[in-house]
Amino acid sequence: MKKILLTLAFVEKENKILLGMKKRGFGVGRWNGFGGKVKEGEKIEEAVKRELKEEVGILAKKIEWKGVLNFVFDQNPNEILEVHLFKVLEFEGKPRESEEMKPKWFRKEEIPFDKMWPDDKHWLPIFLNGKKIEGKFHFADEDTLLDYEIKII
Repeated sequence: MKKILLTLAFVEKENKILLGMKKRGFGVGRWNGFGGKVKEGEKIEEAVKRELKEEVGILAKKIEWKGVLNFVFDQNPNEILEVHLFKVLEFEGKPRESEEMKPKWFRKEEIPFDKMWPDDKHWLPIFLNGKKIEGKFHFADEDTLLDYEIKII
């Protein structure tokens, strides 16, 4: 099994969450948090900060690890996407659009789950309630979630 290490960070402010509309690549056309692959020799926390700067133009000053989600897709059964979740506690700068993401603030009760990955509705509310989580998700394809398991850690 080949493991691909990824990050996913969410910025919250008052009763709002910052999401980005993915404009290209994996997950195009969906709202999501900000993140991506951890480069060789890079610490996970460094990758989180780099991706936030690249994708939305903010400088993360303080982040907190909130869990890990593992994804398997039937089209790549020998590959596991290991996604480390982070909450951005403090940041500098104003979110701006990049070539990859178009940011938008959403009130937490108006999160557009119907325009996000199918798994997000299962774990994101737990994350937003401040819990640390572990999850496993099995997809047939990018639109079809076959099975999942979530636990609070």
